[in-house]
Amino acid sequence: MRILVLNGSPRPNGNTKGMVEAFREGAVPAGHQVDVMDVCRMKIGGCLACEYCHTKGRGECIQKDDMQKVYALLREAETLVIASPIYYHGISGQLKCVLDRFYSAAYPGKPPRLKKAAMILSSGDANMYNGAMFSYQGDFLDFLGLEDMGVFTAHGGENGSPSKLAELRAFGAGLK
Repeated sequence: MRILVLNGSPRPNGNTKGMVEAFREGAVPAGHQVDVMDVCRMKIGGCLACEYCHTKGRGECIQKDDMQKVYALLREAETLVIASPIYYHGISGQLKCVLDRFYSAAYPGKPPRLKKAAMILSSGDANMYNGAMFSYQGDFLDFLGLEDMGVFTAHGGENGSPSKLAELRAFGAGLK
């Protein structure tokens, strides 16, 4: 299976990155191809709401930035994993810009190979996930009709714990 992970953490060695790597450690030996895009290290502008993609662009965004790399991988992906630390009850701003740019990638329909989605979230508190979950449910499960492969969270002392990382390795290894 071809898996695209969008890592929205600006910390190269942070909790979210550790969770993404644990997932990858399980998925790759199980025969999956995992492409991780560290979106905070990329130059990706927010959606301009210009409607070019829905008119003259026929699904192509007018902006030519690092999002083109994401679009190329998204066209090949069967599963999308959205990974982010929680900032103010939602995903990171850098990842939000990327997800807003799905406006063109999901026109006139979702990428044809994309069938499944999962989410990996890290926070300092267990009661911080509602904003991220609202977007995941509405945008990816309901609107795009993707199959929910699960939401994996870690908060406080769970971050970086051997049991949480083992859970993510098992998730990656068990994907079908």
